Amino acid sequence: MVQIDRTVASKEVMKKYLIGSVLSGGGSVPSKEASPKVWIDMVNDFQKGSLSTRLGIPMIYGIDAVHGHNNVYKATIFPHNVGLGATRDPNLAKRIGAATALEVRATGISYVFAPCIAVCRDPRWGRCYESYSEDPKIVQEMTEIISGLQGEIPSNSRKEKVAACAKHYVGDGGTTKGINENNTLASRHGLLSIHMPGYYNSIIKGVSTVMISYSSWNGKKMHENRDLITGFLKNTLRFRGFVISDWQGIDRITSPPHANYTYSIIAGITAGIDMIMVPYNYTEFIDGLTYLVKTNVIPISRIDDAVKRILRVKFIMGLFENPLADSSFVNELGKKEHRELAREAVRKSLVLLKNGESADKPILPLPKKVPKILVAGSHANNLGFQCGGWTIEWQGLGGNNLTSGTTILSAIKDTVDPKTKVVFKENPDIEFVKSNKFSYAIVVVGEHPYAETFGDSLNLTIPDPGSSTITNVCGVVKCVVIVISGRPVVLQPYISSIDALVAAWLPGTEGKGISDVLFGDYGFSGKLSRTWFKTVDQLPMNVGDAHYDPLFPFGFGLTTDPIKAN
Repeated sequence: MVQIDRTVASKEVMKKYLIGSVLSGGGSVPSKEASPKVWIDMVNDFQKGSLSTRLGIPMIYGIDAVHGHNNVYKATIFPHNVGLGATRDPNLAKRIGAATALEVRATGISYVFAPCIAVCRDPRWGRCYESYSEDPKIVQEMTEIISGLQGEIPSNSRKEKVAACAKHYVGDGGTTKGINENNTLASRHGLLSIHMPGYYNSIIKGVSTVMISYSSWNGKKMHENRDLITGFLKNTLRFRGFVISDWQGIDRITSPPHANYTYSIIAGITAGIDMIMVPYNYTEFIDGLTYLVKTNVIPISRIDDAVKRILRVKFIMGLFENPLADSSFVNELGKKEHRELAREAVRKSLVLLKNGESADKPILPLPKKVPKILVAGSHANNLGFQCGGWTIEWQGLGGNNLTSGTTILSAIKDTVDPKTKVVFKENPDIEFVKSNKFSYAIVVVGEHPYAETFGDSLNLTIPDPGSSTITNVCGVVKCVVIVISGRPVVLQPYISSIDALVAAWLPGTEGKGISDVLFGDYGFSGKLSRTWFKTVDQLPMNVGDAHYDPLFPFGFGLTTDPIKAN
């Protein structure tokens, strides 16, 4: 029932305290740029501690693999969920799940905290990019990723699959003003019709675990909501896997967090949480829970329920037969086929919002063979920015040294004709643009990486100097603007000066997916899975609302045909 972070785990701790699970939090790695072998050795070392206990029950190791195996150096980084929602392609999600499972298994890990099936109803929320859509129907369809991660039911190929986790139960995407971990105000009908449907599909697909949300529903913390965890999830929906808390989730039942830990243990466990992501103060938790069971405050039947569910998942995952990592998967990490799949996902996720002033004078696709082009913007040559948060580090990173991949600039250079001169200037002034006689310009701007509360935003503006780059370039030369962001951002002030506009979301490591479509090797096909607002004072605004006046409506997306090669 105890899950601890790898930084406090050891073979000795596993054996002495009978720890059932270990995790890597965001950015928690055995060493910088650790190879699969280093990961496997660490996981196996912890497992040997568990196997040396009286009953020899194996531990299960969990990690956030929310857009590929994103903590691990040289893993394939797929587009974040907001982009996958724009593909409208559940089979693509399934294939990404299968590829992710193989890359996770390459490091000896058998459990992922994915998918996030939040229904983000307000883009001011810092986790909106983890949500496939504002529309629960699209979220339901994209739970097909679970079949990729875990395999179809029944599955006998567990060695190449992982246990999945539907999160965050429930209503995490509906908080007031999009404030992370806040309060979702909704009727029971609203909660069940908007935020719950993804869980129905996940359970039908046999999802192994469900993670509880930090948020509250009508003022009651989800981590202590017995009605929804035990009553609805376990009894009504017949969920048979285990329920896990979020990181220090029970601590945050009280305000301030950890103010009354005894109460937090009672509230969380009796609500129906089976495994607690402690993740550090495990002795305090173990001593507290033991005392509460011995004094009959928490009934032993609640412990039996939790243990039965955790053992069921461990048995299904084959951990009793094969507790140690299989090193034959090491070459799956970042392999060519997975990068090609990610590139396909990038292509399909791109949404064309504007293409010239009229349909008969399109700007895209761009010609590959011209004398000289300008590539500008903070995000054109920045792999970290195009991957976003939850990449190598919890909050993500900037620059090009975080992992292996292809920047948008590199992709453009590789795609255009060898005789086309590509000039890159991150933030050119007007005089530079005017004096160079460019055939056209590609401007790539957007949000800087963030995760969770750090991404909460009330203004949703493109960070400086993004707006001035657009203004300086697009006022002078024919321009295509590519927006790299985890959500719709303020674009209305610039729209008239932009010739063509592409929403590229957070595409990940495979930048060639963008150049594939920009230059017409493939057509644009993505459709908005989120409403694109005009001004933030319209928010929240979702498809079907009475006050619906968007810049670009839900489902919008222009298309282009691929150019046939001669």
